[in-house]
Order: sequence, then structure tokens, then C-alpha cells
Amino acid sequence: MVLNIGPQHPATHGVLRLRIVLDGERIVSAEPIIGYMHRGAEKLFEVRDYRQIIVLANRHDWLSAFANELGVVLGVEAMLGMEVPVRAVWARTLLAELNRVLNHLVFLGSYPLELGAITPVFYAFREREEIQAVLEEASGGRMHYMFNRVGGLKEDLPLGWLGRVAAAIAAVRRRLPDIESLLVGNEILIARTRGVGVLSPEQIRGYGVSGPIARASGVDVDLRRDAPYLAYAELFAPGGPGRVVTRTDGDCLARLEVLLEQVHVALDLAEACVERLGMLPQGPVNVKLPKVLKVPEGDLYTATENPLGFNGYYLVSRGEKTPHRLKLRSASFNNVAVLREMLPGCLVADMVAILGSMFFVVGDVDK
Repeated sequence: MVLNIGPQHPATHGVLRLRIVLDGERIVSAEPIIGYMHRGAEKLFEVRDYRQIIVLANRHDWLSAFANELGVVLGVEAMLGMEVPVRAVWARTLLAELNRVLNHLVFLGSYPLELGAITPVFYAFREREEIQAVLEEASGGRMHYMFNRVGGLKEDLPLGWLGRVAAAIAAVRRRLPDIESLLVGNEILIARTRGVGVLSPEQIRGYGVSGPIARASGVDVDLRRDAPYLAYAELFAPGGPGRVVTRTDGDCLARLEVLLEQVHVALDLAEACVERLGMLPQGPVNVKLPKVLKVPEGDLYTATENPLGFNGYYLVSRGEKTPHRLKLRSASFNNVAVLREMLPGCLVADMVAILGSMFFVVGDVDK
């Protein structure tokens, strides 16, 4: 039997369609069909100047808006040979890690929801609100922050803000065991996820899967450590708070465990950034730009470790105020592409468990 899963909204963070062929209750083949949310962002980039691009770039993965902005501004700054003030570097790192916590909390709440557990999502969103409040205070936005600028940040951080961030981090850290007690060791969750949807390291590399999904299969790759940007070289240095979380089982449970532990690591990194920013003297958080910003001719690929995996922008400039080409390599696209390898042989009931554990945002797939 041929069965269409979608294109309605099967609680998978956007409109996805899967065309699966069944033999009884077992999946014979699966084809992810994408494009229902396609906005043509890459073509729109070509008719926007480098200030306007940021507002488009932060929307494809709507759970990681700050991280999406970073790739664009870091690429443009590198091509301009621009040095960003040190306060802006540490503030960006702090905001990126807070955004990572927000992203992971959504999946930690919604994945159990897809398995039939209602309670964790309430706890996850309570913690999200704590972090969301300080991000909103700094940037003015709750999801689409628009706080990065070429050369730094839009404006300085509010007075007393670092203290409020430290309090929010402490509150979330104190209450995280509430979520963990619902998930870790839960018999029903373990029965639905252990040994289900196993991804091999070979499949990970073959499909370019990255982020928490790759690390759950033992592929020890993290751009923050391996190709550091912002302040990550210092944070991931020996003795620093940065560490890469990995598992070896490669199943749904391992992916959830990686996500859960990464929240703790992100909070450690954010705490280190708050401490450093508190020690830095007052100073600028951006570079004064010309009225018309033109990027020198050339091309550059800039990759960052987004919450869901590698996020890359390939920028080609002809020396004008708009990019000649700006290609987006989003994490979710590759993370969904591998479903055609994972799903055959599984039961329909396991398909939901596998889909939820792949941690993708459909806007990030369709761009």
C-alpha cells in the first residue's frame, strides 16, 4: 500500500510530506517530498543589500534565528577584512549559546509529545520563557532577533542585563532535573526509542548529516571546536567549559540524550561568556560602516555550528552592494534526506519516533 504522510502538519515543526510504501505495517520504501514552504530565499538574497539580507537569513530555521544571522555577518566581515570589537565577539557567543538552549528545549518538549507524553512540553516551555525574556530584552525580538549587524551588534547590551542572564541561567539549571526526571529512565520512552532508527556513521557521512544527530552516532565533529569562530577557540581550549557531547548507539534514544546533555554544555558556555563580559571594559559593540556597504570581489564559504548542525553560506561578490550569489547550506536539509535510508524496514509506529528524533525545522529544509 502507498501511504501519504502529509502534507498536513504531523507535529513535525512544519509541513512535511512522506510518501511511504508499506507491506503490512512495515515500511518498504520512503521518499521525503519537500518544498511546501519554499520561499526562494537564495534568490531574494541577490536583490537585497548586506544589511537587508539579515532579516531574511534569520528565518529559515525559526528556532535558531540568532545563529542563522551569524553566518551571514561573519562571512561579510571576513571578506571585508573587518575586525569586530571584542565585546561584540563575546556578546555574540553568549547570545548564540542562549539561542542553542532555546532550540533544544523545543525539541526536548515536543519529541515526547510525539510519543504521547504531554507533560514535558510544559516544563520545556517554562524554561524557554526564562531565557526568552532576557533575549527579548536585549534584542527586542522573541524569535527573529535581528540583533547582528555587519561589524558587530545593533546596540549595546542593556544596563544590568548580564546579571539577569546569570539569574536566568541559574534558574534553568536548577529546574532542568524536572524535565530529566520525566525523560531519563522512562520505561515507555526507552521502549519506543532504544534500538529504533539506528543511523550508522557511514550513512551520516554519506548524506552530510551533522549536529546532534551525527554526534549521537559517534561522529565526533563540532565546528565550535574543529573550526572555531567567535570566542569558541578559548572556550573549547583544554580546561575550558566547552566539550563535544557524543554517543555511539545512533538510535532515537541516543539523539535525545545528546540534546539533553548539550543543554547543560550550552549553559556552561553562556555562563563563561557572562563572566568574561563582566570583566571587559565598556567599549563599542560595532564598527561604523559606510552609507553604502560594498563587499570586495571574491567568494567565501562560511560555516557555523547551528543548534541543528552545520549552517553554511557561500557568498559570491562582484564588488557590489548586493551579493551576486548567496547559497545557503542548511542543517535540516541533509538531516531529512537520510530518512529514505532509515525508514525502510521499520514499522509505521516507529516512523513517528524516528521523525521526531531527527530534529529538523521544515523551513530550514525548504529555505
